[in-house]
Amino acid sequence: LRALPNLFRRRLPILNARGIQIRLVSSDDSHEDFMPKRKAPPSSSFDPSPIKDNKVVLYMKGTPSFPQCGFSAQVVRILHAEGAEFASVNVLADPIVREGIKQYSNWPTIPQLYVTGEFIGGCDIVTSMFESGELAELLREAGAIVEVQGGESAA
Repeated sequence: LRALPNLFRRRLPILNARGIQIRLVSSDDSHEDFMPKRKAPPSSSFDPSPIKDNKVVLYMKGTPSFPQCGFSAQVVRILHAEGAEFASVNVLADPIVREGIKQYSNWPTIPQLYVTGEFIGGCDIVTSMFESGELAELLREAGAIVEVQGGESAA
């Protein structure tokens, strides 16, 4: 096989698929608006204080009243069905939080549920625990389920 000629050294015009001549430019010839930009360092780092400050916290896409993801909506429904009081953090509001929580837990997906500072899991794990009754027991031990008169949990 023959070696392909180096296009940067050729003086012949280079044509695109439509037959229009294009010109390859070096970074010295390019306008600064088209130069690669360096990403600014993050203005802040991930703050795990909601995990430490709340008995139950759900990192989710959207809010409990307006979930932006079916998996987040499922976990919210489960927590409401259990009568759990919980805090939530909308990861869509801040990219630092969205990536930071994944690194913090070493878990790649959202939503993420934390009970008494411990990472419990995502939608599949929470759903499985709900179906087996483990979640209700865990939430009760954490003091996150509000009991109403008559022994039923408040939904």
